Amino acid sequence: MLRSLLPLVLICLALVGWMAFKQSDVDTVREVDPASTVQLAAARAGYPVVAPAGLPDGYRPTSARTDAGDAEAGDPVTLEIGYLTPSSEYAGFVISDDARASAVDDVLDGAQEQGTVDLGGQAWTRGTTERGETVLSGTDGDVTVLVTGSATDEELEAVAGAVRPYSG
Repeated sequence: MLRSLLPLVLICLALVGWMAFKQSDVDTVREVDPASTVQLAAARAGYPVVAPAGLPDGYRPTSARTDAGDAEAGDPVTLEIGYLTPSSEYAGFVISDDARASAVDDVLDGAQEQGTVDLGGQAWTRGTTERGETVLSGTDGDVTVLVTGSATDEELEAVAGAVRPYSG
């Protein structure tokens, strides 16, 4: 019985190995187009929405969400966009006029400020989150803008430096 099972096991292992090798070329990252999400947030927000635009090659948007779909006039609006960076790390962008929004509070709660940096003609406050990630933040009245994630400081700075007013 062992002699009859051994060839079957070897054939199964060969098939599994071949399939794994064949799938290693497949890019499993699902990119999204954040344009409609940014447009919805800009249409409903009571503040001028900004978002990254013209990022260098290699930055791939993988998520975009906003709570603007249910927003009434005067309600706070939060926009979040996630990117896969050239080094295959995460960079997240958030803008919100709700200081209690989880996307803002989760990042800034317990973050330690480490000075400021000028990127793209804008002053950003550099900090470190409780998870040890860099966060670049800026405020304009009640509006908070964040760039954070597991990406390198240079990659996060590229995202922050690309933030521009949304013009529709």
